[in-house]
Amino acid sequence: MSLAPQGVELFTIVRSPLMTLPSLASIQAAAELVHRAMPPTPQIRWPLLCARVGAETWVKHENHSPVGAFKVRGGLVYMDSLRRRQPNVTGVIAATRGNHGQSVAFAASRTGLRSLIVVPYGNSPEKNAAMRALGAELIEYGQDFQEAYEHSAKLAEAEQLHLVRSFDSTLIAGVASYALELFGAVGDLDAVYVPIGMGSGICGVVAARNALGLRTEVVGVVAARASAYAQSFAAGRPIAAEVGQTIADGMACRVPDPAAIEIILGGVNRIVTVEEDEIRSSMRHLFSDTHNVAEGAGAAALAALLQEREHMQGRRVAVILSGGNVDSEVFARTLAGN
Repeated sequence: MSLAPQGVELFTIVRSPLMTLPSLASIQAAAELVHRAMPPTPQIRWPLLCARVGAETWVKHENHSPVGAFKVRGGLVYMDSLRRRQPNVTGVIAATRGNHGQSVAFAASRTGLRSLIVVPYGNSPEKNAAMRALGAELIEYGQDFQEAYEHSAKLAEAEQLHLVRSFDSTLIAGVASYALELFGAVGDLDAVYVPIGMGSGICGVVAARNALGLRTEVVGVVAARASAYAQSFAAGRPIAAEVGQTIADGMACRVPDPAAIEIILGGVNRIVTVEEDEIRSSMRHLFSDTHNVAEGAGAAALAALLQEREHMQGRRVAVILSGGNVDSEVFARTLAGN
């Protein structure tokens, strides 16, 4: 599968570790904290999906979380840690396309913190509404996530708010709890397909896989129109790449995180690039075969598995349905094949 036009090299990774992955004890402690706010999400083997793929296919349903996406796990652990490290903190700020912002708002409200969320212009109206409903103050700025993030960093200093980045070791420990649930419930998985936004989800899966001493392949997935992580993986160093219009807005990353790239290079078997029509088809397949709603990023893992289904025939595999937060109008058009 061809990638988007060649990006811009940022810098060469220094080969000393930029971030240490959480231990099994840390992930277990994070899971206990997460489960105070939400039950474990299900992992289900859907017969129609298995028949479509030609493999024993398990879906990890992170669309069943309190904010409809896996990010809430990291937010809960992060806010708990922040409160203990900085007891005088009064508020937090984050940039997002939606799910990270909902996570921050949800967790901040549980800990009595103000949350200010920066989104780019043209962001999902329904995700924006959800963040406001969770108590967030919303600011629109910039044309993409990167511009929104850079503005949030400036506002953090001006407003004396704590900046919650989209990639952080504490976030990894929190989101790794979903992988711990999956690996505990389904043994001997040959491969797990994981969508990549800024990288916390896939790094959490690598962390849990490594901590449990498993041999499961971890396969990353990116959208062809947001190929920074795929280009970085191929080059062995962080590469920035322009982002085109994609239904997988949760994967629309232009500038990858260097620590995430180092973890991915050391723990991910390969990265699969999926096209827009493959993502949309997988959104339809997940609805028809499981009657679950998947946003673009949430359907990307299945799109990658279907692209590799000849290689995966007869194996036991899992796909991470990372979220179901798609605008109703967009979903209706997708179901109609438009």
